[in-house]
Amino acid sequence: MPCSVGRAAHRRLTLAGVETTLDRIRAFLAEHRPPTPALVIDVDTVLSRYAALADAFAPGRVQYAVKANPAPPVLRALARAGAAFDVASPAEIDLCLRAGAPPESLSYGNTIKKPADIATAHARGVTEFTCDARGDLDNIARHAPGARVSVRLLVDDGPDSITPFGQKFGCRADEAARLCLDAASAGLEPVGVSFHVGSQQLDPGAWDVAIASAAKVFTTVSEHGVRLHRLNVGGGFGVPYAGPAPSVETYATGVREALAAHFPDTRPELVIEPGRAVVAEAGVIRCEVVLVSRKSEADPHRWVFLDIGRYNGLAETENEAIAYRFDVVGEHTGADGPVIIAGPTCDGDDVLYQRTPYRLPLSLRQGDRIDILATGAYTASYSSVAFNGIEPLRTYCISEGRLISAE
Repeated sequence: MPCSVGRAAHRRLTLAGVETTLDRIRAFLAEHRPPTPALVIDVDTVLSRYAALADAFAPGRVQYAVKANPAPPVLRALARAGAAFDVASPAEIDLCLRAGAPPESLSYGNTIKKPADIATAHARGVTEFTCDARGDLDNIARHAPGARVSVRLLVDDGPDSITPFGQKFGCRADEAARLCLDAASAGLEPVGVSFHVGSQQLDPGAWDVAIASAAKVFTTVSEHGVRLHRLNVGGGFGVPYAGPAPSVETYATGVREALAAHFPDTRPELVIEPGRAVVAEAGVIRCEVVLVSRKSEADPHRWVFLDIGRYNGLAETENEAIAYRFDVVGEHTGADGPVIIAGPTCDGDDVLYQRTPYRLPLSLRQGDRIDILATGAYTASYSSVAFNGIEPLRTYCISEGRLISAE
């Protein structure tokens, strides 16, 4: 399906109810004119998205996935709003603590961690960890005695997951049950099961099979005298990029229906770990056109090279998985035409969209500005340190239209 741009994309944003977000960000860009590429995050929108998730999944616990966007103003605002946090390293733990999050609100969800990282987390006051292997469980018992533990299930990514996790995380249900029992024997507190059905998951029914598998683990463990009481259904809630995504309420309905079907007697405490759904639509990247060219006069496609690419903010365009929406800044009347969109580096893989059909105005020229919409998640946090000498993506956070942080 073609990814339209310009006024059409702007109309879609209006219909999606995020007009005020875009207005505030563009007012900031017009006033401050930061050098491009620049990511602007509207913290008020972050809080609105968090509140919508908290309401839809109430009384569940919302643990923001820090990896999506670890900007300190984002973390501070969420901490003040009462959010919990899914952290993956000592550095993310320290970011959250500096933002005012209490240590008990942090959950060390990364199943791949060094013993020293576990010890550091324990020393910082983190009391909840996730594991999916006996070696990691032994390290938790040794370096975080008495900690609460969830075991991550290996589940098949749903067919509508745009960026699946594959086989990297989790273990099968029988192994998960054994790890829960081993945790109890090791003096830890096994509290439940976690899983993730894949990022940008567009099928609200994708959680059903995973919840059914988790229920079997609960039953098996209870038969051995250990009671689990928490179910972490992960994140993966999609946002609209080039196409639509289900509403937060639709996702919540899918999860609740699966819980009712597979936990008919006693519902476990629910935990969700959204990242993208909290911050994606709060962000806009403004970039600049570096060059517009054709490989030959007969080539119907123009190549549009931007000052941002896969290595300085748009990593999720790998395999053209996430198709962002592009909105050319300023008036460009007349026809448009097909384009291939690429980044600025000396790397042949730094091509953003070659198969996904995009059209941009024929009047587009070097120096024109383009806004890339819904880019608040997995952009700055993926940006490289200095590949080809290009600086990491700068982030500007605003609230009520005013700058509160620039990094």
